[in-house]
Amino acid sequence: METLYDFFAKPKDPKQYVGVRLSLASPGEILKWSHGEIKKPETINYRTFKPERDGLFCAKIFGPTKDYECNCGKYKRMKHRGVICEKCGVEVIQSKVRRERMGHIELATPVAHIWFLKSLPSKIGNLLDMTLKNIEKVFYFDNHIVIDPKATPLSRGQLLSEEQYREALETYGDKFEAGIGAEAVKALLNSLDMESLYKEIRTEILATNSSAKRQKLAKRLKIVDAFRRSGVNPVWMIMDVIPVLPPDLRPLVPLEGGRFATSDLNDLYRRVINRNNRLKRLIDLKAPDIIIRNEKRMLQESVDVLFDNGRHGRVITG
Repeated sequence: METLYDFFAKPKDPKQYVGVRLSLASPGEILKWSHGEIKKPETINYRTFKPERDGLFCAKIFGPTKDYECNCGKYKRMKHRGVICEKCGVEVIQSKVRRERMGHIELATPVAHIWFLKSLPSKIGNLLDMTLKNIEKVFYFDNHIVIDPKATPLSRGQLLSEEQYREALETYGDKFEAGIGAEAVKALLNSLDMESLYKEIRTEILATNSSAKRQKLAKRLKIVDAFRRSGVNPVWMIMDVIPVLPPDLRPLVPLEGGRFATSDLNDLYRRVINRNNRLKRLIDLKAPDIIIRNEKRMLQESVDVLFDNGRHGRVITG
């Protein structure tokens, strides 16, 4: 399969393509596309109008804003083509690379991709044999979920309220493993073996007499089989890294009076970066668990809005 860059690089004869397939990208693949990590929510400096370093329009990551000219102006013109400025770190090339170079945001905690959580049937819920309502309780920090019951009478995938979780800790101590949020679901998805799960569901379908149950199992089997055949790891539905679109696809347009019109995407990326940086600081400061949990939930919500604005019922426009 052609990579994303090869596909858009040069116009080719349409007859050469058999088809286009969309699939889940692994964290490694997202990092391969990226030219650098975006650490700051800033876009441009409003005095110099130059992109802020490590920000959403960073010239070091995405390329120069002017053809064959670095950010600080040390290298200009085509004779310096390919040189990386030792002062500002910008490569001296054509500015059109800002239409194709991607960046990434390294998340402080894993988050779920809303398309695989909320689209019906929920792919994550189906794989774990859970209803959308229950799986949302885990992702949005309402309930804990049992990851490994070990020798306790608890069952794998069982939901525990805060009170039940505390009681279980008092009773069993560290004899069981439970978690909350996308990290817990990631651990559950990681423990799935698609081949044995496929055989298990097929056996269940043959053994059941209920048509409703058979129908439910058939839906689950279809999703398991799709993952099994494609070789896609279901853990990739939980993201540790978020790709960032090239800046020229979400531009800042100058208006009269020194103001700028911007794409909503920049505000949505800014919201994710702000919450992610705040969460990193809180983790470093060893803040109370309840504060960290709330910040993780807010990060999940900001990523949901970035990928599918309005799915929560309220459209956020910056």
